[in-house]
Amino acid sequence: MPESVLDCLVIGGGPAGLTAAIYLARFRRRFQVVDAGRSRAALIPTSHNHAGFPEGIHGRTLLGRMTEQARRYGAHIVHGSVTHLEHRPDGVFIATVGSKRIAARTVLLATGVVDREPALPNVPDAIQRGLVRHCGICDGYEVLGKRVAVIGHSSSGLHEALFLRTYTFDVTLLSLGCPLTLSEQERRQAAEAGIGVVEEPVARVVIDGDHVRALSMRDGNHQSFDALYSALGSDARSDLVRGLGTDLDDKGCVVTDAHQRSSTDGLFAAGDVVRSLDQISVAMGQAAIAATAIHNRLRGVPSPDEAPDGTLSFSPQDLCTCCTPSEVR
Repeated sequence: MPESVLDCLVIGGGPAGLTAAIYLARFRRRFQVVDAGRSRAALIPTSHNHAGFPEGIHGRTLLGRMTEQARRYGAHIVHGSVTHLEHRPDGVFIATVGSKRIAARTVLLATGVVDREPALPNVPDAIQRGLVRHCGICDGYEVLGKRVAVIGHSSSGLHEALFLRTYTFDVTLLSLGCPLTLSEQERRQAAEAGIGVVEEPVARVVIDGDHVRALSMRDGNHQSFDALYSALGSDARSDLVRGLGTDLDDKGCVVTDAHQRSSTDGLFAAGDVVRSLDQISVAMGQAAIAATAIHNRLRGVPSPDEAPDGTLSFSPQDLCTCCTPSEVR
């Protein structure tokens, strides 16, 4: 058994996990971050919609700055993978990391999701260069007036294509040879929006500089685009908590309340592993809420929804224990 018990174990070192680390360190909590180094944010070539960086910022640069900030306050961040997580009857969590076992009173799951990538050559390189994208909300503005292809097999692909029509009139839906499961109504919707539909397999991808110059289709035709968007979906990295009986939704995301608490007592979740808008800013906000809730739980302070006023606020006025509400000024 581990010799000591942490206040919190943070699993994942992406924007959510690192934000939680900054907060927990400043709360002077005894915790550890275990990071497998698989944050989706590291694949972002340049984020232009993250507030505070008008020139944009590379995903790895952002993660590096957040890591430096957390460590400045004493955060303990280690590289590794949690392969097993158990919850003892006494409420303590035991995590297995390699040959080590870590005990913690609370756990924050910030493991994110993994994208389902299209069956195209050199996909990792194309993602790093911004040629294959995953988030129209994040970077649709960067394809203003350009030729864009959306890779998808179902309604989700069409929805992404329709969303990108906000930025360009030249949008094509590619199924890469897979059956395109669209209803007749959806096909009419695509046609009315001027979205082309190509169901032929792709035999070859020609990349020239920063452009996808051509997709050579198996029927001999060529299609040229400036950017490809993958709308194949993603899979939540929530396998660690399945054995705990934690409630997951139909996508495998952890179900949480307004304080980022899961159905497993002491287990919190933040970021893309929770069903929400998959954005860095959202992950950071959820992590701030979770870290503060964890800190107050360990202080023995009731969460706001257990307090008479039912507020989410964690301000000193709401949690004051040295005076009555009427005396607060």
